[in-house]
Amino acid sequence: MVVLQLRFLLVPFLTSIMGAAQYTMQDAALMNYIDRRFLSLEKRLEKCNQDILDYVEEFRDFSKMVLSRLAGLRNYKAEVKTEVDNLLTRIERAQRDIDYFGSVTDSKPCIEVHEDLVKQQLFEEAEEKKKLKLMLNASCDHMLAGIKSLKIVKKTGDKHGSWMKDPGKKHTKVYLLNGSVNNVILEFANILTFMESNHTLKARRVTLPFPWEGTGHVIYQGFLFCHRYGSLNEIIKFSIQKRNITDQMLLPGAGRIPAYQLSPFTKIDLAIDEQGLWAIHAEPETGGNIVITKINHMTMAVEHTWDTPCNSKNAEAAFMACNTLYVVYNFPSGGTSRVQCVYDVLDAVNTYEIPVLHFPKRQGSHSTIHYNPKEKQLFAWGDGSQIIYKLHTKQK
Repeated sequence: MVVLQLRFLLVPFLTSIMGAAQYTMQDAALMNYIDRRFLSLEKRLEKCNQDILDYVEEFRDFSKMVLSRLAGLRNYKAEVKTEVDNLLTRIERAQRDIDYFGSVTDSKPCIEVHEDLVKQQLFEEAEEKKKLKLMLNASCDHMLAGIKSLKIVKKTGDKHGSWMKDPGKKHTKVYLLNGSVNNVILEFANILTFMESNHTLKARRVTLPFPWEGTGHVIYQGFLFCHRYGSLNEIIKFSIQKRNITDQMLLPGAGRIPAYQLSPFTKIDLAIDEQGLWAIHAEPETGGNIVITKINHMTMAVEHTWDTPCNSKNAEAAFMACNTLYVVYNFPSGGTSRVQCVYDVLDAVNTYEIPVLHFPKRQGSHSTIHYNPKEKQLFAWGDGSQIIYKLHTKQK
């Protein structure tokens, strides 16, 4: 009887304990499930945050690339504008030639038209030569026959530079322009002052509002003519006395390639001779051959242009003397400089009969050579040395 009563008491007790255990297991499983869900959400949030950081970094890189492309486009725009201006100039020249050929045609038979055209062309060429002789003073009849000697006046400055006197003035002042990019001119009272050891202390400093490019600048009648740094083909006329820009011009076709292969820092080389101001440069359209242009130094206008047979390859410098271009060649590693191509704009010189003219024995190279028509000498800059070459001339 007692056993039966105990059975009735244990059954509900065990049932209640098993129910409680079952509920506990269900709660644990639920908590485990909730933990797993939270972990999954945290991982997704971390991935989302990382994706956002990656997107931000990619956007920054993209922004930098876009800004760089925009800057490049601005440079391309400036280059295209310059090329278009040059193209318009060439189109105008071509249009004038087309108008000329159109004006000489008539209704005569073909053979007569051709004969008349040849006569007309010969007449036009003769008239053009007459005009050029009047413009260039045909009485200038001497030519270079040799280089007699050299004198190293001083060794100062960088490897590249130029020095000169003003052949258009009566004074004996000497000017030194150091480097291929600079904006300071040193003016000396005379060559003796320049040769002194502390010469820079006695020099008058003339500062330009902008730097020049290359070493092809000249000083003539109190003005500096130079290629403006950063421009394609802008030539500046600067008053040394007043220290201001008085005029400027663009030289069509110039500035795209160096005037001389061995002096790549000079795109436009300006020169002075008995006739005044000239510009020497090379153009891709001429196959790298040198082009010379006569410039009116008063109005800064182009008077005439000649395509020469002288190539810029292995050329280091050139100069004008009495309407004639003399191109100086050398070896890429340096050596003895020599005049190997001569071009007279008035065809007064038979260039095929001119021998190669060697400079006096001196190993090295020149960064610039300028002719002084008043003293009939060459002022050269070679590896930091300022050199004077005396010339031997003869009648053309």
